[in-house]
Amino acid sequence: MFNIFWQAKTNWDIITPALFKAISETLYMVSITLGLGGLCGMFLGCVLWSTRKGSLFSQPVVYKILEFIVNLIRPIPFIIFLSAVQPATIAIVGTSLGTNAAIFPMVIFCTMATSRIVEQSLINVDYGVIEASFAMGASRLKTLFEVVIPEVLPPLVLGYAFIFIGIMDMSAMAGTIGGGGLGDFAIQYGYNKFNPLITWISVAIILVIVQFIQQFANFIAKKLLARN
Repeated sequence: MFNIFWQAKTNWDIITPALFKAISETLYMVSITLGLGGLCGMFLGCVLWSTRKGSLFSQPVVYKILEFIVNLIRPIPFIIFLSAVQPATIAIVGTSLGTNAAIFPMVIFCTMATSRIVEQSLINVDYGVIEASFAMGASRLKTLFEVVIPEVLPPLVLGYAFIFIGIMDMSAMAGTIGGGGLGDFAIQYGYNKFNPLITWISVAIILVIVQFIQQFANFIAKKLLARN
């Protein structure tokens, strides 16, 4: 029944270094995307929340414009988004192929997704906490960074773990355009060579990475909740 895994000849002398290279490329893409996209998404999410009607820096027009941009990009399937932004990728990166080229659209997508998670987390803050901060003489900016954001750190940590999983998914899809990483590895050495074993090895490694990050995020969130 499981002979299908061994029907294709597997040259481990070639596969092993290619696998380690794919793992390093995936971790590189994911870490850069999470760092840049996560930071930009945090900023955009704070701006979205702050400019909502009745919020700290209420600017309904600004909010509507930003909301439109986020809602315009987020629903696009990432595999289509890769092709749609190809001209911009070439203009900025210099090529539409390779790991660095894949990071550009990944950062944009990560920024939009993260901004919504940050905004939704901030919405849940009790306005009484904000009023108490004002009563103590804190400015609106100080209230945002020293009161509001710390209040929602546990759900934000879990939200970023969710984003990490989404980035892993994006990195795999980036392999379809030669973006490198485990997705590219699974396609080249697994799917194209009719070798399911290689494909499942890629899947297993991705699952291990995701489980580790999720458990680490759960641990950090629990620690933060215990402090509150």
